[in-house]
Amino acid sequence: MWQRRVAPGVLTGIVAALAAFSGASAQDAPEPVAVTVDLGFMNTAGNTEVTTVNAGNKLVYTAAPLVLTQTFGIVYGRTGDSTTTNQWKAGARLDYQLTPRVSLFGQGRFERNTFAGIARRFEEAIGVAAVLLDAGGHKLTAEAGASLNQQTSSITDLTESFTAGRAATEYRRALTEAAFFTLGGEFLPNFETSEDYRINGLAALVAPISRAIALKASYEVRFDNLPEPSFQKTDRILTTGLQIVF
Repeated sequence: MWQRRVAPGVLTGIVAALAAFSGASAQDAPEPVAVTVDLGFMNTAGNTEVTTVNAGNKLVYTAAPLVLTQTFGIVYGRTGDSTTTNQWKAGARLDYQLTPRVSLFGQGRFERNTFAGIARRFEEAIGVAAVLLDAGGHKLTAEAGASLNQQTSSITDLTESFTAGRAATEYRRALTEAAFFTLGGEFLPNFETSEDYRINGLAALVAPISRAIALKASYEVRFDNLPEPSFQKTDRILTTGLQIVF
């Protein structure tokens, strides 16, 4: 039987090349799980007694072509012995990537904001998302879809069910390798009551102070054209604090 022997030097070179390629692939592959936690706290005493806490998290699990995202947030405040702010938000979303730039999604969201007259609001939505721009540190995404909603008033304790649409966009600008600015908004029209629509906007700036910790400031505007009786149409929320990346 004819055999061909490979010189030891050649074999060693092949093994080294494969090891280097494997190492490079492992480094280039994105982490399957990404977690960020936001924390903020303010307390004053003396002539004014105010305590404000804001906290939240975002978990993203990627198993291509699926991407699972879980979010949670709370803003709680007290002035003296009275609670003046109590807002809770939570959500879960599953994206199925059709192409690197287009995906289908389904999501569920919960909100509680008694100081806006909302005892609880549930939303189940489906839609399509697209990356319109992703170059030179600029990224622009857009989404469109529809949802079912169940909203309970903290005033009357009555629950209203309705269908709604959703159009959203988000712009992200990379300022440095780790610092970035985001600006997003969403339009939520009630398909059954034309004057009942909501518009939400959020701007955020993240500036790292170490590999795992960053300073974060965000400003949120929430507009409800048909709020609960005796409540204003617009809420504005400014939060600052730390963001921890795991």
